[in-house]
Amino acid sequence: MTDLKTVEIDLPASSDQLRRLELGNIVYLNGRVFTAREGVYKRAIEDGFGMPGSREGLGSVNFHCSPAGTVAPDGTSRLGAVSATASFRFVKWFDAWFKLSGCNIIIGKGGMTSDDYRRLFVPNSAIYLTTVGYGTGALLGRGIREVVDIHWVEELGMAQAVWVFDVKRFGPFIVESDFDGNSLFERENAKITNRIKELYQGTRPATLRRYGETNDKSEEVI
Repeated sequence: MTDLKTVEIDLPASSDQLRRLELGNIVYLNGRVFTAREGVYKRAIEDGFGMPGSREGLGSVNFHCSPAGTVAPDGTSRLGAVSATASFRFVKWFDAWFKLSGCNIIIGKGGMTSDDYRRLFVPNSAIYLTTVGYGTGALLGRGIREVVDIHWVEELGMAQAVWVFDVKRFGPFIVESDFDGNSLFERENAKITNRIKELYQGTRPATLRRYGETNDKSEEVI
């Protein structure tokens, strides 16, 4: 089995650091991270409110997630689990988002297409990191050292608010897109898809099927 290359990055990450990352590398982060998902993107871009803080204050890493956080009566707050949400829903905002936020690292789950990365990420010198499967929210939470600020709680609610936090060895994450816009998932799925017919050769059609389901295994989503 090939050993996975592990990289630790102190934030904010430089373009040279991101350029050296390879698809499939394991990444840990040290520094400032903030959460932002649909409500934030819409409010910042479509509704014209802009970012809720400075680039220095928010950092340059946007994590697509709904954190399990609490705010005490005295105003102090803490984060436990931080579980990623799917990032393909944000594609329509990315061009404006990169210019507005100055982010160069996006974290989420599921990834996007290499076309999305090359159109939207590459011109903005950004990469995409994906979480490692499901059930890792508590593991990632161990890397959170301090909640620095929370923005737009009253406007968007706890789940959609912007949580800003400092992290130490925050991860593990996998490099899904590199500096050239290549996609790890797309590359690996192509290896499977090319031989999918061999996998099912000799098997019988399904006896029980949902309406509209196909017997053509090449049409399956891997």
